[in-house]
Amino acid sequence: MNVANDDVPSGNTWTRQIDPDGAFARQPTGFHAEIGHEPDAAHPAEPGRYHLYVSLACPWAHRTLIVRALKGLEQVVSVDVVHPHLTAHGWSFDADFRGATGDTVGKRALLREAYVAADPLFNGVVTVPVLWDKRLGTIVNNESAEIVRMLNGRFQPWARHPEVDLYPARLRSAIDEVNAWVYADINNGVYRSGFARSQKAHDSAIERLFAALDRVESILARQEFLCGDVLTEADVRLFVTLIRFDTVYHTHFKCNRRTVLQSPVLVRYMAGIYRLPGVAATVDLDHVRHHYYGSHKHINPSGLIPQGPDVLAALTAAPGPQPIP
Repeated sequence: MNVANDDVPSGNTWTRQIDPDGAFARQPTGFHAEIGHEPDAAHPAEPGRYHLYVSLACPWAHRTLIVRALKGLEQVVSVDVVHPHLTAHGWSFDADFRGATGDTVGKRALLREAYVAADPLFNGVVTVPVLWDKRLGTIVNNESAEIVRMLNGRFQPWARHPEVDLYPARLRSAIDEVNAWVYADINNGVYRSGFARSQKAHDSAIERLFAALDRVESILARQEFLCGDVLTEADVRLFVTLIRFDTVYHTHFKCNRRTVLQSPVLVRYMAGIYRLPGVAATVDLDHVRHHYYGSHKHINPSGLIPQGPDVLAALTAAPGPQPIP
């Protein structure tokens, strides 16, 4: 996860990353190498050399899967999926849950073992996604925002859809601006609400979250995407939170002023992205439910997994794109 904490038990990282005022504060990611265009780069762009370790439950990892699909890189960058439930030792490669693959590259039991293989002194937070260099046997990067950019631009010669550009030069300033407040108030805002340890911190997160959602609705009521008439990485980054909102954030993280499905504007927007070629295959709300409700025992001690709501049915039934007023 991008600066994330969904990889260790509740008694460790989640409760450790709390400010004195009870606010949840994320730790930074630690691997920030780049895939280079130059043949002599430490990690040169090559087909078949790189591998993603992801969780289907994780919104930050989900970003990378969507970009991989939109660019048509399925045969260029391989993927393994961790088990949705967190063990006492973090993300595991147990394969006894539908969709979990095990570690097909390193045959490891835990994702932490890959981190230690990359850095024997590693003692930080084990997060997903991880971009792995199979040739060198090491982690390239574990920051989703940076991995998304590399997938968007570093594999053009082998992409089935090189025409897709989620970070076009003409919109980069606008995309960066939108990313900043969507990350702070929505992507991370739901976590700041759910992991808060004081009423004040929770209330502050909720105020910012729903003000930002109101801002999103206002933008999308007058244009198709966040930065205009084309899909960009800003939309990918927002979509992965919206698609999880009613399933887990509304109830589990107490973001319950209203649901996303109550907004015709947001339903239209989500349905449009969900229907893009390859995107639906990256969405697995069963992994999402089992991870959040089953792993966050400090929030849901019983570990009971709710069956609904059926968000995907609502998106499938939603009408096609409507004219923007």
